[in-house]
Amino acid sequence: MRGACFGWISGFIAAAMLLSECPCQCSSDLTVSAEAYVLMEADSGRVLLAHNELAEKPIASTTKIMTALVALEHSSLTDTVTVKPEHLLEGSSMYLRDGETLTMEALLYGLMLPSGNDAAACIADNCGHGSENFVRWMNEKAASLGMTHTRFANPSGLDEDGHYSCALDMARLMAFAMRQPEFARIVSAKTATAGERVMGNHNKLLGTVPGCDGGKTGYTGAAGRTLVTCAQRGGMRLVAVTLHDGSDWQDHKAMYEYGFSAYHTERAVCRGACCAICAVRGGESTFVEARAQRGFFYPVAQDEKLTLRVELNETVHSPVRAGQTLGSAVVLLDGAEVGRVPLTAANDVETAPSAEERTSLADRLRGIWHAAA
Repeated sequence: MRGACFGWISGFIAAAMLLSECPCQCSSDLTVSAEAYVLMEADSGRVLLAHNELAEKPIASTTKIMTALVALEHSSLTDTVTVKPEHLLEGSSMYLRDGETLTMEALLYGLMLPSGNDAAACIADNCGHGSENFVRWMNEKAASLGMTHTRFANPSGLDEDGHYSCALDMARLMAFAMRQPEFARIVSAKTATAGERVMGNHNKLLGTVPGCDGGKTGYTGAAGRTLVTCAQRGGMRLVAVTLHDGSDWQDHKAMYEYGFSAYHTERAVCRGACCAICAVRGGESTFVEARAQRGFFYPVAQDEKLTLRVELNETVHSPVRAGQTLGSAVVLLDGAEVGRVPLTAANDVETAPSAEERTSLADRLRGIWHAAA
């Protein structure tokens, strides 16, 4: 869209983008039995369903999502690890043996598929040169992801004072984790081998819920049943989290059916699109196109509208450089801001020569012409 852009533009660009009319299930039809839960669109972070989402609770083996992420950041999949007696913990296991040597990749499959507490202890000890240091890395990573209601005390998720998270933090963690290719590859596997072992994935939704491609189960006496899963359909990824939920498999299925029927992803801004024209003062050109630096997508429901508002400086002084920030395209959902996209100059605009410089140049050219004659 082109047009002169003077002052701050506060009006809407063109018409609102109307959403397609499709039947959707009402959230009031859902009954989720979890003490706390979240259904979130992964890319935007928009929460579609939630209850007690900030309540700090024990999270059992869903902890191992963070354990895997930290291990992937601080080791190589081909690293070899030797099992020690202190790694052979109680609870769920990949059945490691004292003195056995495995690759980090094999241990990560044993961590995420059969939920091996022994794998968690072995990974933390070898990767972090001690569990204490590894747990410190886990908490540092949580802080960097904005998980303000989370604290880790061990890498396995076994019940321990000071080890907790909330449904919203775990949804954010899973959304980030699934953007890491090696993590996504591991959690999407239905089976994996480690030596003579054949390990099955405890995530029952793989292959049974359309689009489900990852997740992590958990159970302890204090946490009850915990479950974090994700699914992708039609280019939209959803993350579901339930804490202390005796009907977690059914609840996750119902949450996904609601989410994918009630919402779809709408493109608000196309990368590289010209959103406005900015006046250039003192330039060889009097204007420059303001283009969207990136695209912007957002999940919307049937009765919601996405609109754009451009905020742009009245003029920009030359010289202008391609990629220079000129303003923002503000994305609004029913009038409320949900995101911003930087608007940048499409090309260079050099400073125009002054009248004195033009006269001087003309005189020099006449001198050259006369000398040549």
